[in-house]
Amino acid sequence: MRMEKHSENFINIPINRIIALVVMDIVSVLIASFFALYMRFDFSFSEIPLEYYKRFVNILLPNIVISLVFFVIWKLYKSVWRYASANELVNIVAATFCVALAQLIYCYTFEQNMPRSYYILFWFILTVLTSGIRFGYRILRLANSKRTSLIGKRNSTNVMIIGAGAAGNMILKEIESSAYLNLQAKCIIDDHVGCHGKLLRGIPIVGGRDKILDAVSQYGIDEIIFAIPSADRQTKKDILDICKESGCKMRTLPGMYQLIKGDVSVSKLKEVEIEDLLGREPIQINTEEVFDYVGGKVVLVTGGGGSIGSELCRQIAGHNPKQLVIVDIYENNAYEIQQELLRKYPDLDLVVLIASVRNTARMDSIFATYRPNIVYHAAAHKHVPLMETSPNEAIKNNVFGTYKTAQAADKYGTDKFVLISTDKAVNPTNIMGASKRMCEMVVQMMNQKSKTSFVAVRFGNVLGSNGSVIPLFKKQIAEGGPVTVTHPEIIRYFMTIPEAVSLVLQAGAYAKGGEIFVLDMGEPMKIVDLAKNLIKLSGYRVGEDIEIKFTGLRPGEKMYEELLMNEEGLKKTANKMIFIGKPIEFDVDMFVEQLETLGEVAKQETVDIRMLVKEVVPTYECKVQ
Repeated sequence: MRMEKHSENFINIPINRIIALVVMDIVSVLIASFFALYMRFDFSFSEIPLEYYKRFVNILLPNIVISLVFFVIWKLYKSVWRYASANELVNIVAATFCVALAQLIYCYTFEQNMPRSYYILFWFILTVLTSGIRFGYRILRLANSKRTSLIGKRNSTNVMIIGAGAAGNMILKEIESSAYLNLQAKCIIDDHVGCHGKLLRGIPIVGGRDKILDAVSQYGIDEIIFAIPSADRQTKKDILDICKESGCKMRTLPGMYQLIKGDVSVSKLKEVEIEDLLGREPIQINTEEVFDYVGGKVVLVTGGGGSIGSELCRQIAGHNPKQLVIVDIYENNAYEIQQELLRKYPDLDLVVLIASVRNTARMDSIFATYRPNIVYHAAAHKHVPLMETSPNEAIKNNVFGTYKTAQAADKYGTDKFVLISTDKAVNPTNIMGASKRMCEMVVQMMNQKSKTSFVAVRFGNVLGSNGSVIPLFKKQIAEGGPVTVTHPEIIRYFMTIPEAVSLVLQAGAYAKGGEIFVLDMGEPMKIVDLAKNLIKLSGYRVGEDIEIKFTGLRPGEKMYEELLMNEEGLKKTANKMIFIGKPIEFDVDMFVEQLETLGEVAKQETVDIRMLVKEVVPTYECKVQ
């Protein structure tokens, strides 16, 4: 198959172009041979001795044959000269050097000696002529391409490149050579003072980041491409903070690994996301600890199709588990993560099951069949306003779903059970937060009487997760606004989904039993600032193109979230982003009785359950509807 393909490619080389190159090369050898002699004798025909004329004629035919042979050896007839680069130039120099050396050997062997400087002059002239023929073709093609491009790109997008390094050069090269990209690079920004005022591939480097807004206006820029994959998060944030004031669309390279792989192209650019403006380095975990903890184990993830659960599955799949079991009630979500993992990890032992964590018999059957070593319990109702109008569902799904899954883990000898909790469980003002606090209490209770290590991991809002503000804001911006924010002063802690999940995995590795792990979410951010940044990142002006509308706090919504209750205190772990909160003591026997009562009341669907929840969670600020 490979030989046939190679043969077919050889046959497809345009024979007329090869013939033309051969003819021009023969003429080049004639010219180089004669001019080398002519230059040696000071550009005077009369000064050339008659014997050198005779030797010139004698070696001419062998010289042509030698030249063509070495040109074939160095593949000068197989290169695509419209894309000729430094590699082709090296081949030309090497081929002509071999020709000159072979000519020298031939002349001395057959006593056709020429002046010593002749051979050097011959090599130099032949190199110039051979390069000129081939690169002249490329220059003509490029000139024609630019002329066609200028005609075709009259309505093109004017682009500014941030970064005059290797990545910026690759992006410029693609814009320059591609007939399919309707982009025109107008200027380059780079903080390196030494390159200011110079040109990169003919595009001016106009200055540092302080010149961005001026250059946008001067060159009529429509789009800015951030092409510094090596920049740290703070540098990237500072530059993008300036760019977002320009009103231009912004795109960026995903990361440094693409530059290393040489995989830099316009198609790999991504939209600048709000996480690019967090201004901190990505959270790092000890992957060895996680690998040792998850590797070779049967891991079960409930709610595995959700935003947190699916990312858990992705990262667990990458740490070589013995088997990954995904449980979710929503078949579409489960199907999506199943297909993604099958593509990325074809050797993964993957089981995807549709089941409700509220179904005792079903959960028992799953645990009895697969006997998971580790359980990540991410299944939950988490939409605060929806749970306020359906409080019984929050209790049935969150509290009793956790309880039944935890009982199955205990019954079938699971080693570790990790509950995904939330900062809304701290001094809750809504039923969702109160239900998650009860889930933490279930975990603490189960840990006291089980050989299984039960722990909870508590963190704040996750950027881009289902139900978070980011997808809502993006949808509102796409529809032309307004973007709705409940209150101008409301603040939240934010973390990316992969960061949150990696810390959950690390916390699971630290777990001994009974802990509530608290993740350091960094500095909080105003929701209104988040909305403004997203509007600007989308290329719109706040208040002019897209308005921000304040709608008032929703039922059960706090102005700010807490990660810790006053009584809990904090203990450090080996990872500076993970802390352990001291569990609050409570009467376990009374809690079990309260759970039984809650379960019965929730099934009846007749009584507002909030006051009963208040009895179980004293910190719950209950407002009966």
